[in-house]
Amino acid sequence: MSQSHGMSRVRFLEKRSLREALEVFVERAEIVPKAERVTVEASLGRVLAEPVFAKISVPHYHAAAMDGIAVRAEDTFGTSESHPIRLELGAEKRGFSFVDTGQPLPPWADAVVMIEQVVEVGPGEVEIRQAATPWQHVRLVGEDIVASELLLPRGHRIRPCDVGALLAAGHLDVPVVRKPRVAIIPTGSELIEPGAPLFPGAIIEFNSRMISAFLVEWGADPHRYAPVADDREALRSVLQESLKDHDIVVFIAGSSAGERDHTVETLREAGEVLVHGIDIMPGKPAICARVASKPVLGLPGYPVSAAIVALQVLRPLVFRHLGVAAPPLPHVNAISPRKIPSKLGIEEFVRVTLGVVGRKVVALPLPRGAGAISTLVRADGFLRIPTDSEGVQAGEKVRVELLRDWAEIENTILVTGSHDLALGFLEDALKRVHPELRLACSNVGSLAGLTALARGETHVAGTHLLDPSSGTYNLADVDRVIGRKSVVVVRMAVREQGLILARGNPKQIRGVRDLVRPDVRFVNRQPGAGTRVLLDVLLRKEGLDPGNIRGYEREEFSHMAVAVSVASGLADCAMGLRTAAAALGLDFVPLEREEYDLVFRRDFYRSERGRWVIEALRSETFRQLAGQLDGYDASMAGTLKPWS
Repeated sequence: MSQSHGMSRVRFLEKRSLREALEVFVERAEIVPKAERVTVEASLGRVLAEPVFAKISVPHYHAAAMDGIAVRAEDTFGTSESHPIRLELGAEKRGFSFVDTGQPLPPWADAVVMIEQVVEVGPGEVEIRQAATPWQHVRLVGEDIVASELLLPRGHRIRPCDVGALLAAGHLDVPVVRKPRVAIIPTGSELIEPGAPLFPGAIIEFNSRMISAFLVEWGADPHRYAPVADDREALRSVLQESLKDHDIVVFIAGSSAGERDHTVETLREAGEVLVHGIDIMPGKPAICARVASKPVLGLPGYPVSAAIVALQVLRPLVFRHLGVAAPPLPHVNAISPRKIPSKLGIEEFVRVTLGVVGRKVVALPLPRGAGAISTLVRADGFLRIPTDSEGVQAGEKVRVELLRDWAEIENTILVTGSHDLALGFLEDALKRVHPELRLACSNVGSLAGLTALARGETHVAGTHLLDPSSGTYNLADVDRVIGRKSVVVVRMAVREQGLILARGNPKQIRGVRDLVRPDVRFVNRQPGAGTRVLLDVLLRKEGLDPGNIRGYEREEFSHMAVAVSVASGLADCAMGLRTAAAALGLDFVPLEREEYDLVFRRDFYRSERGRWVIEALRSETFRQLAGQLDGYDASMAGTLKPWS
């Protein structure tokens, strides 16, 4: 939000813990679920407002359970292999009638003999060699469902099989809880609709679509409003309009303590603010209010914050309106291989990627910024760090609440280490043949990737570490960190590294010697990244002191991140890949052709999934896709790198 100096900032006066917020906003809410009738065929996923009792029995007549002949059981008594009897079609004594599965039995019959046990001996005459017992192979009236018995209880969410049972039991429509109608109101003068022309400062409004999708998944009926400008009167007007036809109102953004965040004051004027600020991260600047006896929730504008508050507060509120308890998210116990620090007094939700490595589930933390929607896309779940904890220690067991099906997580291959754009093509080549598999990449740098592999915390490590003494890539560091006997090094690509520069190279930067100029602002990669190792080697060759580079200590964690810093004018130069520069239309000065390799533990390399990864690397699909990246040569992808 932009600043307005004529208005003071609002403090968080009603800040509470998440438990307290749920108690005052959700559990104490006076909610009476409303009912409506819908056709059974349109009832899938709906929640029953009342118990449903069967109108008719199923079956409602005595039915043949097999193809065969209907008989009186007593007419067959005494029959055996040595004493067969003959039955006559339609006869009053020792008679029979042909029946197919599901057909009603004649009134006089009480058993069915399977057609496989019947021998036709003449026109209208058959022979059997086994006696029938009363009601054998017969579905009796009410065998499945008896008229008037309870079919489905109140609060039951209707499944596909329930649709069939309801229709079979004589119902054409059923009483269900009306879906709670939820108004979603995004706020902010800077918001534009998806597809509108972009300009500096414009923000594509996507939060309302994300929240709307959540609501549909939970069983609500969302209604999105057009973005509302940062104007108190406009907020008042849309609030009053939305309260007329909706059970819940959700504002997005405007919930923090900024100078133009008007939502809290608008709600305070119109009703009662119960909570302003929840002790969670991300998600602190949330509002829980009651206006005209209806719940109004203010979500933070950052997408991760909005999603966390929606999952923790809006979700249980929706289920209260449906008259049922919100089902708990499934969870799994995992190991955190890294230390995750946290602040006392805040309950933190840390997004993680999960993978099963050996016999343990590994939880790798994702970047923790509240504005990074991509981390929600990549997250398999989140772990909670309670308010009385300063974080998670490396190797500590953690409980992860899942956002993805466990089957997907079990089929995840973890790739930890250096960032590379071609890994996305590798996953695509892999999924074309094995759609159940998924690659999950943790971009922590080459050295950290090798360390994770040595500790058994990943399946594969991506690396491009130059050994200055031999001039070779990766083998020396792999041998030093892990040991050559336990791993296999597989080629993926040869890439062009160099200096990423602003379009047109306005600073006329020609090589690493220009980096020490006082007018050049640099952005670096993190320690342990192969790109940083290469830069340090080149600086030593030139006899340059890194301390003289303006921005050497400023770090990013991927090639695209440093390229974005240059493209946005935050830096004049960065070390990175040609393909990252080309993607953003930036200039590039080539310095080195480097080797990016994937390092497999031998046990994973020999496994079925390991073989599938190698096959994907060697596929024409991957080599063609990766070869289209500027500065890439993937012609040797999937081949083993020999130890010299």
